[in-house]
Amino acid sequence: MSETKHEAIRAYYHTLFSAWGRQHWWPAQSRFEVIVGAYLTQNTSWTNVEKALGNLRKAHLLTTSGIRRTPQPKLEQLIRPAGYFRQKAQRLKTFVSFLDERYSGSFKRMFAQPTAKLRDELLALNGVGPETADSILLYAGNHPVFVVDAYTRRILERHGMVSSTTSYDEIRQLFEQALGESPPPQQSLDGAPAAVGIQTGAAETAMWPRGSSHRPSRVSAADRTALVQVFNEMHGLIVGVGKTYCRKSQPQCEQCPLQEFLPEAK
Repeated sequence: MSETKHEAIRAYYHTLFSAWGRQHWWPAQSRFEVIVGAYLTQNTSWTNVEKALGNLRKAHLLTTSGIRRTPQPKLEQLIRPAGYFRQKAQRLKTFVSFLDERYSGSFKRMFAQPTAKLRDELLALNGVGPETADSILLYAGNHPVFVVDAYTRRILERHGMVSSTTSYDEIRQLFEQALGESPPPQQSLDGAPAAVGIQTGAAETAMWPRGSSHRPSRVSAADRTALVQVFNEMHGLIVGVGKTYCRKSQPQCEQCPLQEFLPEAK
């Protein structure tokens, strides 16, 4: 990928973070809640996912043991608001079985695996594609991978950065390289990659809610490496652009913080 594209990605990050501050993705109280949400959000809106998570929470079943012991028909009804509830219920059961059989039910053991190895294992599970696997790795496991979603592709295509034939992994690698993975980031005094320069403080409190931001949760406020935090923030910021401005139909480019980077603007 050209250095120009890397510079553009870094400029997008600076612009969006300056405008909106921390996004506090993923909004969850446990790593398992992140994983369940990653499955449930497939082909549906986050609003519907929240309803399904709420059902599981009220039933005190938002745990591995809860999913393990719940008969599948009951689980299907609880997650029904998220759509494709039969498939998703079976996939959640499959994940818990994988965790039990491969890692004796231990998230600590699972997430201690090398990123590439664990990613391959997740991708081998029924119903887990690259976006779901990377969401689990980044948000539940604090592994340094960038999550590419439909918003990411749409924004980059409209900005002339990628084409419709560009693969998921090509886009993922573009962000990972641009935001600090290759070459390794230099550390600034606050511990954030100097090439990106994460900001903290007033911006994240004075401007809530902006973009796709949520209030801080146990997961979103957890300690993580600077690089993982940058990938975390960038994905949340892109979701904010996609939901608010870069819509599938009738995009609101004039109000978008990234408007200045459009090819026609240049």
